[in-house]
Amino acid sequence: MKRFLVVLILSFVVLSCKQEDSGKIEKETVELTAQTIVDSTIQLHGGDLYANSVKKFDFRGKTYIGSHEKGSYTLERMYSDSTGSYSAIVSSLGLHRFKDEALIKTPDSMVNRYSNSVNSVHYFAYLPYALNDKAVNKKLLGKESIKGKDYHKIEVTFEQDGGGDDFEDTYVYWINTETFTMDYLAYLYHTGKGGIRFREAYNPRTVNGIRFLDYNNYKPKDISVRVHNTGKLFGKGELELLSKIELENISVELLD
Repeated sequence: MKRFLVVLILSFVVLSCKQEDSGKIEKETVELTAQTIVDSTIQLHGGDLYANSVKKFDFRGKTYIGSHEKGSYTLERMYSDSTGSYSAIVSSLGLHRFKDEALIKTPDSMVNRYSNSVNSVHYFAYLPYALNDKAVNKKLLGKESIKGKDYHKIEVTFEQDGGGDDFEDTYVYWINTETFTMDYLAYLYHTGKGGIRFREAYNPRTVNGIRFLDYNNYKPKDISVRVHNTGKLFGKGELELLSKIELENISVELLD
């Protein structure tokens, strides 16, 4: 029902009608912007529930817990091996790491590395929620067809202030023009040797009102291509499958 209402509202945004004095109804087209498209997509995927909930899932042998409540957040990663139980917690207070519940001192040179590794998994798991962060710049690039379906194509860049260590990265999102679901994304990153990745969403499921996705993770065969062109390359079968991004044992606790 929630998805139906969102799509119904969007249909009125795209095509509005006004009544003239003569009684004739004239159709008036309203131009969509990157912001209105992203707002609608976030609402469809979970909306305000992201900001007031505890989300838990497993990914590649580790457990992740993301807590958002009243503007504060805590992002945690936990796992155990033969040497003990480990956790790393990122919040507004910084990074804290533990082994068997005892605090571990993290060298200054490693703080960003640990923080980013925790942040990135949570970031992708909750997309498109982060697309309205203050440091995000959004630009509507028009429409593009992938595998016979039409998409709004949106470029995302970041301000240096508040954009994190990866503020120079560029993302592209493909939002279905009919359902307003986020079906594909690509990004150009600069960490390490840098590169381009393209993700195809699959296995959508809604847990307590929040929509989660798995992804097929691709890279271009030609490293000189632009990230903006990866949708066309995917449609032509010219991307190489690297891995699968699969979330397991998802749970969501809604907070008051």
